[in-house]
Amino acid sequence: MSSSSDIDVLVSEVGPRDGLQSVDRIMPTQAKNDWVSALAASGLREIEVGSFVSPKRLPQMADAAQVVAHALTLDGLNVLALVPNLRGAEAAITAGAHALTMPVSASRLHSQANIGKTPEEAIDEVARVCTYRDAVTDRRVSVEVGLSTAFGCTMEGPVSEDWVMEMAVRCVEAGADSVGLSDTTGYANPAQVKRMFSRLHKEIGDKSGGAHLHNTRGQGLANVVAALEAGVTTFDSSQAGLGGCPYAPGASGNIVTEDLVYMLESMGLRTGVDIERLVKARRYILEGLPGEELYGSVADAGLQKGFTYAAAGATA
Repeated sequence: MSSSSDIDVLVSEVGPRDGLQSVDRIMPTQAKNDWVSALAASGLREIEVGSFVSPKRLPQMADAAQVVAHALTLDGLNVLALVPNLRGAEAAITAGAHALTMPVSASRLHSQANIGKTPEEAIDEVARVCTYRDAVTDRRVSVEVGLSTAFGCTMEGPVSEDWVMEMAVRCVEAGADSVGLSDTTGYANPAQVKRMFSRLHKEIGDKSGGAHLHNTRGQGLANVVAALEAGVTTFDSSQAGLGGCPYAPGASGNIVTEDLVYMLESMGLRTGVDIERLVKARRYILEGLPGEELYGSVADAGLQKGFTYAAAGATA
């Protein structure tokens, strides 16, 4: 769960993928590229720029290879792409993505709705992707699994924590470089988040991945603090709170990147992100998707008088 030496917490922006795939309209490719450039210019080190899926299923992601190609021109940016299967991984690796994120759902009903596979079949797909990755490329393409619906499912209800941990171990055995936990449906609470991430680290050690949290029921940033207490140092978030899961009813509301960065910096945790430049990047969402509803408290209220960024060596 480590990050770059000059930051304390890695904020991984998922708006161009998770955010846009939940919007019915399609953002033009040039607008996506401009947005990704602005996000990177704010200091974000990692952006999930697209999803390599069938354009019939998610037409919003049909230009993923073009967006990856643009993102690769931005210095210092770790370019992520979501892939649900081997076919998607082949396309993402060909496009040049630095890392692949694979959704593996702990909920059987969500797994079938999301990728058309059982959880066990999804783990088998992780193994196939890792085997393919090792066979076709000398460059290190990281395979990062996010265990979706790890904290509960709108279709299935409660999800066994023991099952989630068993899946994490199986994913590591399949070759995954890291396994994180995703609150796909916004069910998680702080006590649960701290308990499960602490347990995840005990189960798989340094292959414990980041937290993908939603603010559907207003628990997002509280859950971030709980995950920090469990040692998590990588958090997914979406600019302006765009996104959710189109295959999990009611799962709106990724945590807002601007609010997350503000909270972390206020706590003395370095992110490397310039909040004012980050807020200005919101304009590209509105240029590409006129009238889209945007969320976030910091963008509305601004930074308070006397706000200072976290300093080196001053972590909380």
